[in-house]
Amino acid sequence: MMKKRMLGVIAVLLVCIFALSACKKEAGKPVDNAVSENTTDDSEDTDQTEDAGKYKFGFSVIDMQNPYFITLEEAAQQIVEKEECTMLVKDPASDADTQAEQIREMINEGINAIFLCPVDWEKITPSLQALQDAGVKIINIDSQVKDTDYIDAYVGSDNTEAGKLCGNDLIEKYPDGGTVAILEATTQNSVNDRITGFEQAVAKAEKGFEVVAREDTNGTFDSALEAAKKILEEQPDVTAIMCGNDQMAVAAKTALNLANNDQTVVYSVDGSPDIKKELMKADSQIAGTVAQSPINIGKKAVDIALNVLDGKDFEAETAIDVFMINKDNVEMYGADGWQ
Repeated sequence: MMKKRMLGVIAVLLVCIFALSACKKEAGKPVDNAVSENTTDDSEDTDQTEDAGKYKFGFSVIDMQNPYFITLEEAAQQIVEKEECTMLVKDPASDADTQAEQIREMINEGINAIFLCPVDWEKITPSLQALQDAGVKIINIDSQVKDTDYIDAYVGSDNTEAGKLCGNDLIEKYPDGGTVAILEATTQNSVNDRITGFEQAVAKAEKGFEVVAREDTNGTFDSALEAAKKILEEQPDVTAIMCGNDQMAVAAKTALNLANNDQTVVYSVDGSPDIKKELMKADSQIAGTVAQSPINIGKKAVDIALNVLDGKDFEAETAIDVFMINKDNVEMYGADGWQ
């Protein structure tokens, strides 16, 4: 009996020892957790190291209702995502003050670089200063800012050449000269360069072309439509209307249709699918458009931005080639998309 009692005591003691051992392990868990937390910290550090090469870009252009800028943004976004970066896209809707406010927002959101096409090439200067003060790299695209000292790089079309191509095609089609009206947007340097190139070309024509009207628009369809209506009321027999972009050209064509005018021809710059479709019509007033490549501009801009941020060599200024599309060659390019 005594032996059995001793065996019982020993059994109880063993249970207690195991229990205490288990309790000791539980009490030791904070130490284990400390090791685990260190492991978690190391993991977070690793993630931060992996993310260190990733950048946040801003994207601000004149108007995201313009198909040209939509295509440019899509092309840039493809490369940004491929590089595992992110891009904040804002639409100032052709308003310079809105663009300035949105740029401040993007600075506050911590962008590393911005793809910027100014609504107003002069009014953008304070925003350029703010971006520079914040250490944000500036990749100016499509239309140059006035104070280029602030920017790190520029990527856009050869706009002066684009205007010259329009002028040369007009001279070829109308060797006896004629009258010209111009739809421009003086706040956009790209349009200024196109109009300058056009005027330089027609000034060299053997038979002269007289500029009989010009209207300043903000580059949008609505404002260009009103301007074109005014021009046609005052100059119903004008030979040609030179437009700073394809949106203005669509407006000019609409005004011509409203005026039942099928004699005046329209030139512009962009090479948009809509204008190429018009060129395929035998009775369209659209005579030609100089093609830009928003796809190439978008891709090139991202490549340069990455080199700037990575401290690699880059081109400070890149001019993308342009070319004339008219009724003679439009079938070669098709109207399904941009170049």
